[in-house]
Amino acid sequence: MSRQFEVEKARAEVVVSAGERRRAALAEIDEAKFSWFHAKACIVAGVGFFTDAYDIFSISIAATMIGYVYHHGGSNTTNQDLGIKVAHSIGTFFGQLLFGWLADHVGRKRMYGIELMIIIVGTLGQAVAGHAAGINIYGVMIMWRFIMGMGIGGDYPLSSVITSEFAARRIRGRMMTAVFASQGWGNLASAIVSVICISAFKSQIHSQPLTDMKAVDQVWRLIIGIGCVPACVALYFRLTIPETPRYTMDIERNIKQASQDVDTYLTSGTYVNDPIHNNERAELPKASWPDFIRYFGQWQNGKVLLGTAWSWFALDIAFYGLGLNSTTILTTIGFGSSTALPTKQENIYQTLYNAAVGNIILAVGGLIPGYYFSFLFIDSWGRKPIQFMGFSILTAIFVVMGFGYNKILSTGPGKKAFVFLYCMANLFQNFGPNTTTFVIPGEAFPTRYRSTGHGISAASGKLGAIVAQVGFSRLVNKGGKNHFLKHILEIFALFMLTGVFSTMLLPETKGRTLEDLSQESQDHFVHDTNVSPSTSPLQKGQGSDSNYAEEDPRLAAHA
Repeated sequence: MSRQFEVEKARAEVVVSAGERRRAALAEIDEAKFSWFHAKACIVAGVGFFTDAYDIFSISIAATMIGYVYHHGGSNTTNQDLGIKVAHSIGTFFGQLLFGWLADHVGRKRMYGIELMIIIVGTLGQAVAGHAAGINIYGVMIMWRFIMGMGIGGDYPLSSVITSEFAARRIRGRMMTAVFASQGWGNLASAIVSVICISAFKSQIHSQPLTDMKAVDQVWRLIIGIGCVPACVALYFRLTIPETPRYTMDIERNIKQASQDVDTYLTSGTYVNDPIHNNERAELPKASWPDFIRYFGQWQNGKVLLGTAWSWFALDIAFYGLGLNSTTILTTIGFGSSTALPTKQENIYQTLYNAAVGNIILAVGGLIPGYYFSFLFIDSWGRKPIQFMGFSILTAIFVVMGFGYNKILSTGPGKKAFVFLYCMANLFQNFGPNTTTFVIPGEAFPTRYRSTGHGISAASGKLGAIVAQVGFSRLVNKGGKNHFLKHILEIFALFMLTGVFSTMLLPETKGRTLEDLSQESQDHFVHDTNVSPSTSPLQKGQGSDSNYAEEDPRLAAHA
C-alpha cells in the first residue's frame, strides 16, 4: 500500500510540475517585449499576404488583356471573364477549410510553406498557360487559378494563427494587423508593376495588328509571373520557422520542448528540437469530432464561431460591391476606357494604362490608409469597437450610394461625391471589419481548434465573395447596363446591417491571453503525465517542484 501511495504521489507532483511549466512558458510569451523574432514573424507572414493580394488583384487587368489577345482586340464573354475571376475564390474556399484542419492536426510548422509552394506552382502555370486546337486558354487559366487559390486559402489560417500564437498579448492585434495590411501593398504593387510593364511595351502595342497582339500577351504573362518573386523569397523563411509553443504544448503535449523553445527563440531567434531528452507527454484535451461538438455545442463557444463566420460572410458580399463600382469610379475620375484615339491599338494601350493608374489611386486613396488606422487603434480601442464602427458606417454609406444612386450620378458634383463615398467605403472596410474579421478568429478559439475555427470563418467569407461574384454579376445588368446596380448596393447595406448584429456575438479579445479567450478553465487543464515505474520521479529523485525548478528557473518561485 505504501509503494502504491508513493507512485500516486509522484504522479500528482508531475501533474503540478507540467501545469506550472506550461503556465510559466505561456506567461513568458504573453509578457515578452517586442523583439526581432516578432518582427521576423510579421515579415515572413506578411510577404505571403503581399503575394496573395498581388496574385488576386493582378488578374483584373490581366483578364482584360486576355480578352484583347484571344478575341482580336475584343473582350471576354461574361462566362469567360467570370470563370477566370471566380476560380481563385473557389480554390481559396477549399484551401481555407483544408489547411485550417491540417494545421491543427499535422502542425503549423509542417504545413507552413507548403501553401506558398502551391501558390508558386499555380502562378507559374498561369504565366505559361497555352492555347491550342485541343485545349482552351480559359480552361487552363481556370485550373491554375483554382490551384493557386488553394494555396492562398491555406495562407489565411496558417499566417493568422502562427502570428497570434507567437505574439505577446499587448501587441498581438498590431502584429496580426501588420501581417494583414500587406494585402494593401500587394494590391498597390500589382498596379505599379502593371503601369511599368504596359509602358515598357507601348510602341509594340501601338504597332502590332489586332490578330497578333504578341506584346499584350507578353505583358499579362509578365505581370502575373512577377508574383512568384516575393513568394520565392519568403519560402525558405517559412520552411524554417519554428513550431509555435502553444501547438507543441497543447497538441503535441510536449511541454518540456515547448518551454525550451520559448527560452531559445525569444532570446536568440533560433530553435532546437530535442526529441531524446524532451520526450515527456502531458495529458491534455485532444481534438476529436465528439470534442469539437461538445466544445462548440456550448452556446458561449458556438456563438463566437457563428459571429466570426457570419461577420466575414457579410463583409465579403459587400466587399465585392466596390469591385462592381470600380469601372464607374475610374471613368468618373478620368481613368476609364479610352475610345477617342485614332486607332484601336492606341485605345487599347490607353485603356490598360488608365486602369493600372486608376487602381494605384484607389489603393492609395482608401485601401492602405484603412489598414494602418486599424493598426494604430486595434490594441487601444479593441477589436469589437472597430468592427462595430466599420459595419455601422458601411451600412450608412451603402444606403446613400444605393438609394441615391441615380440622383448622385446625374450631376458633376454628385459624381465627385460618389467617388468620395467609394473611397470612404474602402477606408472603413479596412479600418473596420476587413481587418477585424481576420484578427478575431485567430485569437478566440482554443489551440486545438484555433486554425480550424479560423479556416471555417475565412471560408464563410470566401463563400460570400463567390455569391457576390457569381450571383450579383448576373444581376448587375438586369434591365440594362448597370441598371440593377443601385438595388445591389441596397442589398449590400442590408448585409452590413447584419454584420452589426453578428459583432455582438463576439468577445473583446484586446489584452487577453489566448487561453483566457478559449473559455476553458486552465486550473486543471493538464490532467496527467505518462510516467512508467522505471522512470518515476521518486526513483530518479525528481518528485518535487523544486527539482523541476532546477531545470527551469522560471519555476523556482513555485518550488
